[in-house]
Amino acid sequence: MRASRLLSLLLLLQTRGRMTASEIADELEVSVRTVYRDVEALSAAGVPVYSDRGPAGGYQLLDGYRTRLNGLTAEEASALFLAGLPGPAAELGLGEFAANAELKLLAALPPEPRSQAASMRERFLLDVPGWYRSADDVPHLSEVAEAVWDQRPLHMTYRRWGKQEVDRVIHPYGLVLKGGSWYLVAAPPGGSPRTYRVARILTLETMPGRFARPAGFELATFWREYAQEFRERMYTAEAVIKLAPGRGDLLAYTMGADVVGAALAAAGEPDPEGWLTLTVPVESLTHARWLLLRMGADVEVLGPPELRTLMSEAVTDLAKLYG
Repeated sequence: MRASRLLSLLLLLQTRGRMTASEIADELEVSVRTVYRDVEALSAAGVPVYSDRGPAGGYQLLDGYRTRLNGLTAEEASALFLAGLPGPAAELGLGEFAANAELKLLAALPPEPRSQAASMRERFLLDVPGWYRSADDVPHLSEVAEAVWDQRPLHMTYRRWGKQEVDRVIHPYGLVLKGGSWYLVAAPPGGSPRTYRVARILTLETMPGRFARPAGFELATFWREYAQEFRERMYTAEAVIKLAPGRGDLLAYTMGADVVGAALAAAGEPDPEGWLTLTVPVESLTHARWLLLRMGADVEVLGPPELRTLMSEAVTDLAKLYG
């Protein structure tokens, strides 16, 4: 514990320059007396730390004393700090370790990369959850992450999409953060991997023993293929629509940029009034009605007939409601 604190003290002085004993104590969450003892220990170990007395005084390292992280360019250092996600790290139980790692990296950098890395952190922020929604409540995430790392089997009670609760014994292979939600990639013993939303885990128990990860399994490859299959499974029908001129961006916002972009690319020439005829994949006709009603009079549904009927019924109901 003390060795870790001494290293943190050294890195603080290396990163920030002169610091008072009170500032160091606040940063390390220790007493000022402990700081005095730690500084003496660093000096005894040969670290050139000295103090200046007076109102502007404090502890600092001898000029030029620095460990350096060789071979790391300013751009590479900036990218590392931009990739840091304190929220997810904290959710995984790694917040303190991530902060310490960042401090060590910053302290080890030469002046120019260090300055650029700090500027990158001040100017760019990665906010993972999407708009109009908060991140999932994931009380079991740190335990899941530990089991993933240690290759420990898990016994869980899981709430499926239909509100049904099921018991599962799984081998956890990896965790994925997607759109503010954590997903666990796991498989039953001897089975194929699938995904579980960590927020839907109701109870969790780490089981004794360890499992062997399948040879050749790659989390990134699995997730990429799973995401592609999910998109293909999600769209079970098609809607043929006429889109008003200049409303492609609104339709993309409503139905998804990828889907609408592909539909626009496959569309023919607009009619004399500038309306485009598009064929757009949809999850279901009911879901399509809900989405397309948001477009108002900027979209006309041409088919299938069932969807056109749903739209007509909805418009009739709205007319009754609003007179």
